[in-house]
Amino acid sequence: MPPRLDREERQRQVSEAAWRVLVRDGLEALSVRNVAAEAGLPQSSLRYTFPTVATVRERAVALVVERLAERVAAVDPARPDWGRAVLAELLPLDEERRTEMEVYLALGTAAMTDPSLRVAHRAAQEGVRDVCARALAALGGGRRPSDVEVRRVHALVDGLALHVVRQEPDADSAWSLDVLDAHLAGVAAG
Repeated sequence: MPPRLDREERQRQVSEAAWRVLVRDGLEALSVRNVAAEAGLPQSSLRYTFPTVATVRERAVALVVERLAERVAAVDPARPDWGRAVLAELLPLDEERRTEMEVYLALGTAAMTDPSLRVAHRAAQEGVRDVCARALAALGGGRRPSDVEVRRVHALVDGLALHVVRQEPDADSAWSLDVLDAHLAGVAAG
């Protein structure tokens, strides 16, 4: 089992290095060579696990989804405000989530023209949609939300996240929670 853990740890380190390159230098700088240098690994070592830039990109998106799932799982399901709390986890309200959102946006844009990224991006979209559906079900007392309700909250959260990420990094983003809360109050009112 330790070799698998080493491989998983290596994948995480490389994906985080890819995030740093992407956020700092842009999508065009995301190459196996640049990621290897950022991770402090020989390029030949990196090519064993990530033979192409496409595999680096796919894993970078997958790590965004994994981190989101970990944060959602960490929210106590007994919390009365569980639905609101997990929706708030979708917003880039701290440096870690902001970086994840920047990566998600850049690679999501790239997926429009890069078929190798479409599957990973679709999985990310489905993961966010699933969180929205589960949150709405919790907020509705277990009632299964309609597809339109889920899509509306998904669009709201995505839009809020985009606006937060596009504002100055040190700007206050508490307004996004106010907008989310206002929307959820409307949902609760029926």
